[in-house]
Amino acid sequence: MTSKTIRGKTIGGKAIVGKTIVGAGLAVALLAAIASTALADDTAELAELSPDGKDACFGRIYDAAHLKLHPNQKVGRIFFYYGSDPVSHPNEEPSSGPSGYNGFLATTVRGAKKPEWVGGWCGKGDPQSGEIHCGMECDRTMALLNVDEKGRLIVSGVHRNLYLDAGAEDELGETEFARQALGTEDDGFRLDRMPGETCKAEFARIDPVDPALGAPLRERLKPDQPFCYGRDYDAAHLGSHPDQLTHTIRVFRGPIELAAFAKDGETASWPDGADIEVSVTTRQSAARVTQSYSCDGEADQWRCVASGRTSDFSCDIAAREIYLRRGANGTMMLANPNSSLPIVDLCSKAAEGETASDDKVYRLEPMPQAACAL
Repeated sequence: MTSKTIRGKTIGGKAIVGKTIVGAGLAVALLAAIASTALADDTAELAELSPDGKDACFGRIYDAAHLKLHPNQKVGRIFFYYGSDPVSHPNEEPSSGPSGYNGFLATTVRGAKKPEWVGGWCGKGDPQSGEIHCGMECDRTMALLNVDEKGRLIVSGVHRNLYLDAGAEDELGETEFARQALGTEDDGFRLDRMPGETCKAEFARIDPVDPALGAPLRERLKPDQPFCYGRDYDAAHLGSHPDQLTHTIRVFRGPIELAAFAKDGETASWPDGADIEVSVTTRQSAARVTQSYSCDGEADQWRCVASGRTSDFSCDIAAREIYLRRGANGTMMLANPNSSLPIVDLCSKAAEGETASDDKVYRLEPMPQAACAL
């Protein structure tokens, strides 16, 4: 089970890197409720972090000289925020309401463009101790906190697998674990107190909304409304892209998909559980082939897994995934990094591995619903 982490993602190329939140089930939900309730009384006792009872921020950005002296420290930026959720939900993930967490840690390793982060519950297990313990789901430790005589926050007890699954070292092997994990010197951080807005700005770097792209798909596309996006490629385009198989493509939700979501879906969890249809024709065949997918919001994209709802398959198609993301000027981007569109037989050798043809990323235009009618 993973803690609440968000790591960098892209829809072109290798679509998902690292971990995202997964449904943790009733047991974890109850754990979160119990832990947040138990620590609610502790919050007022953590005057070391927040003497005035307001949200508190601590951070540090390491300079080149420090990092040169500590070659095994990967973290170049680190911020700890004590208070209400500074992250909220990412662009395309459904809102889960207040997190119940009261401690949030964000770190950016050398060369990374965005921070990684975790949230947890902070409190004193021993009222006589000055040490504050911050725990995460699945009985994991986020960090141990102390405040020194100068008011700086000492962050210790940070495990190298903070952003990885428990047992990742055995699963990944020594070399890969060393690449993905924090460094051997990533502990014992000494952070300065900073304005709360500084931490909010840092956490906003995790999944920034690009104003040029407009509203996220989960806001643009309503759970009770149909939509149709597509593109018809002309001879000139196909002539300049000889390795592209797709001639026409449509992505849509119609009456069947709307009825299915109305019956089994939850509007508050939109777009999780949203069914879509993708229909294509190819250079080789003008016959329209349609495939169903079931989508979930994941960071700044929808992850849509091929479904057997409308077809029978001789293989497991659960790994056949496409990704939707909002594009500029009201367009929709569709990524097909691993041969998951019905331009090929999803159970054939041609569908194994990364997409070999020039059919990896599509820019789709909004179309009248009639253009997607079967």
